[in-house]
Amino acid sequence: MRIALISDIHGNLVSLDAVLADIDQQHVDRLICLGDVVTTGPHPHECVERLLALNCPGITGNHEDNLLDPQVVRMRRDSLWAATLDWCDQQLTEDDLVYLRSFKPWIEVPLDATHNLLCFHGSPRSNRECILPTTPDDELRTMLNGHKATLMAGGHTHVQMMRRNKDATIINVGSVGLPFDRCLPNAEEKRIVPWAEYTIVTWSRGTLNIDLRRVAVDFEAIKQATAASDNPYNWIPYWYTPAERPVDY
Repeated sequence: MRIALISDIHGNLVSLDAVLADIDQQHVDRLICLGDVVTTGPHPHECVERLLALNCPGITGNHEDNLLDPQVVRMRRDSLWAATLDWCDQQLTEDDLVYLRSFKPWIEVPLDATHNLLCFHGSPRSNRECILPTTPDDELRTMLNGHKATLMAGGHTHVQMMRRNKDATIINVGSVGLPFDRCLPNAEEKRIVPWAEYTIVTWSRGTLNIDLRRVAVDFEAIKQATAASDNPYNWIPYWYTPAERPVDY
């Protein structure tokens, strides 16, 4: 069984199309989205449209909560983020919203009779929690909230990761549309790196393979899409251009 796991698309159609093109070449059996499909970038409707066409099941990310929870909507302030959320609302059709409301807190996939994959956004307990390489074991086990799986897969931090928890492997699949150069919650100068990330999981005869993939994207196309959009949020200043990218990336 081969499963493609994507997360944190954030309205970036250029990067989503690059990832879907790569997935087309990988002969996967399933595609699962771990949340945060639409907000931030210039193409929220088009990103939903792509996933709908693929019948891709999804997990509710914190950005879906921001859009769909009436309590969150009522708490919005007169700010750039509120304006961006409102703009995103206006781009989505009713079919888009129905699809986003169909997302689940987590998705469990049997790998065989005794092994399973558990997918979530931040953690099984909360889509706003960050599971990091440095998260203490005791805190991690509290976040996992009694869930057990051979492989646990999340998103939310926008940085790919792999670590162990007893006999489970935990991964972060990375971000399709908004991959960061660091995931520490207190980092003051997170930057966006000019590629897309996702993961393919292969389970065959008791053997687990995890492929943390990085896909080239057309950064000029991202800039053009952003410039052509009337989204009030301009994310381009936060991206590393391919030319200025640090050498260790």
